[in-house]
Amino acid sequence: MLRSLLDHIKPHFQKEGRLAKLYPLYEAADTLFYTPVAVTACDSHIREHSDLKRVMICVYIAVVPCILMALYNTGLQANNIIAASGTIPSGWRYQLISLLGAAHNPASLWDNCLLGALFFLPITIVTYVVGIFWEVVFASVRGHEINEGFFITGILFPLILPPGTPLWQVAVAISFGVVIGKEIFGGTGKNFLNPALTARAFLFFAYPAQISGDSVWTALDGYSGATILANAASGANEYGATWLQAFLGTIPGSMGETSTLACLVGALVLLVTGTGSWRIMLSVCLGMLAIALMFNMVGSETNPMFSMTPAWHLVSGGFAFGTVYMATDPVTGAMTQSGKWFYGFLIGAMTVLIRVINPAYPEGMMLAILFANCFAPLIDYMVLQKNKQRRLARSGC
Repeated sequence: MLRSLLDHIKPHFQKEGRLAKLYPLYEAADTLFYTPVAVTACDSHIREHSDLKRVMICVYIAVVPCILMALYNTGLQANNIIAASGTIPSGWRYQLISLLGAAHNPASLWDNCLLGALFFLPITIVTYVVGIFWEVVFASVRGHEINEGFFITGILFPLILPPGTPLWQVAVAISFGVVIGKEIFGGTGKNFLNPALTARAFLFFAYPAQISGDSVWTALDGYSGATILANAASGANEYGATWLQAFLGTIPGSMGETSTLACLVGALVLLVTGTGSWRIMLSVCLGMLAIALMFNMVGSETNPMFSMTPAWHLVSGGFAFGTVYMATDPVTGAMTQSGKWFYGFLIGAMTVLIRVINPAYPEGMMLAILFANCFAPLIDYMVLQKNKQRRLARSGC
């Protein structure tokens, strides 16, 4: 029945049809339920055996642990504050919780996940609505199909945002990420910057007081404190949380970035399905380890960040999330096998350099990945040239 309906209305969306400009919307609905008409009939010319839909599904499955942790931990941090203060804030979220008969018990999984969902879902919905709007606009103007690639950006972007981010800032940032970070370069597959991180970088520089990472991010207004990285930079004896709490993710922070354990589960899914590059993940960690140990050995009497150990770098900020989900982006990362080692090492090393040398940017992972994105084409070019010279030397030419 659905097939018949789609076939019946198809002429209206084709050339000369009254709704020809909206063909990308029709094509998106059709391919959502059915295999596209145009498929490769012979050996494909792509350089990766996975198609975009398979990659997208694998990433979605891999990111589920971080989504669940975002729901639970966002609510947990807010309910901890409510329980300590004894005051329930005003607002539609808390009225809805009351109507549903829920409470603000930090020990309750349901209470925490429900409150967390009321912060996570609006940001996610705004991200998808605004992002897909721009995808449809550019697809209609250029006359091509809507690419599914945005569905990955649309789920990763809310996870790297603080829970209290105003929805208008979400809309502006994702517009910047999609239009400036991707579409002006030709769309999915042609962009050299990660769109989700481009959107996050826009917020970082446009609204530094709210998203620089100096203060903890909770879902409640009026509550502030220092993050692990800010505590480390200030020379505090305690980082505000134990290493185990930081590893599990029961600390304030961006909604999906806090749990290293959840990221490791996601990394396992990406590696088993062959979606994520183990070379990039491993080399990011090696780069972080090498530079962090170097700073530990050098030491400093004026900069406490020199003494921050690799174990703390691993569980702080967005290091684990960026390593697993952002650095392994197949579009913006290095393509060659040797290049992936250099690319990943550069990200890990740059992250620690930014955190230690310039405490004004306590969260260095985002800037390090965007920096490496810019150099990925050059890294691949140098690797290919080196391979070419090696083969010419072997052949005696």
